[in-house]
Amino acid sequence: MAMQRDFILTVLTWALAGVASMPALAQTAVSPVAPAGNAAQGATVVPDFSGVWRHPSLPGFEPPASGPGPVTNRSRTRNGASNWNELVGDYTSPILKPWAAEIVKKHGEISKTGVAYPTPANQCWPGPVPFIFWSFITQVVQAPDRVTFLYTDPGDQFRQVRLNEQHPAQVTPSWYGDSVGHYEGNTLVIDTVGIRTDRPYAMVDHYGTPYTAALHVVERYRLLDYAAAKDALERDTKENSHVQVDSVNRNYRGKHLQLEFSVEDEGTFTMPWSATVTYLPSLPEWDEEACTENINEYYNNGVSDVPRADKPDF
Repeated sequence: MAMQRDFILTVLTWALAGVASMPALAQTAVSPVAPAGNAAQGATVVPDFSGVWRHPSLPGFEPPASGPGPVTNRSRTRNGASNWNELVGDYTSPILKPWAAEIVKKHGEISKTGVAYPTPANQCWPGPVPFIFWSFITQVVQAPDRVTFLYTDPGDQFRQVRLNEQHPAQVTPSWYGDSVGHYEGNTLVIDTVGIRTDRPYAMVDHYGTPYTAALHVVERYRLLDYAAAKDALERDTKENSHVQVDSVNRNYRGKHLQLEFSVEDEGTFTMPWSATVTYLPSLPEWDEEACTENINEYYNNGVSDVPRADKPDF
């Protein structure tokens, strides 16, 4: 537990200090979602999303109630949910351009042989947005000028969102991209561009769906009563495999945290698409994970390609 506290205190220190992202090639910014006016912002009570939230389902994304959704799994379990042990992305999805569909298809063919193909999750690399949203646990830390998200999988990662700012004229691509946010009433709206493409395992989901420098993700977080969250929870049950069944109270009827996100990338997708992730309060304590300390892939009888550096980059 001491190690866990030290980790969280260290991350929060970095968050408040505003650690700079890893530099890469410059990229022109996409126009962000406009922040709310300062007067209205000051009069609005900021919603409290703080706490440890859990979404114990795999692969993680919930299809939207309507409209185009994410790539889903062609391989299903007996109850009709996604088969986590065989990830065969639906390469016939209308959202995919032909070159992207071919990549998804190739990943599925590997999975059908019983081999787990490399992803940021199983290779201990930072997952880009929206890939990182699959993480079982998300902790939200709110400050006046920024919101910090801590993720448990793979290992312990964190991501920062600057509040009431614009994207720079030239965005420096980074692992999680440049994220700016603002509150619209009871909703936190986050706009992200500039996600690195010159990186290993550049994919937006567990099916290997690729992305280009045009990737643009908008997130909307809000607290929902159970009645309002019920539909999304049912979509989750229908689509995803439930794991860690004792990690949340499935009979919980209090507030749920819902992330609704939309994805645009004219280089990869034929149209924008959206999905949701609905979190419940986490029951177990946050266990520290150090993904890079064990490079042996027990499930693949191989060795993970963990990040390495000749010198510290911070």
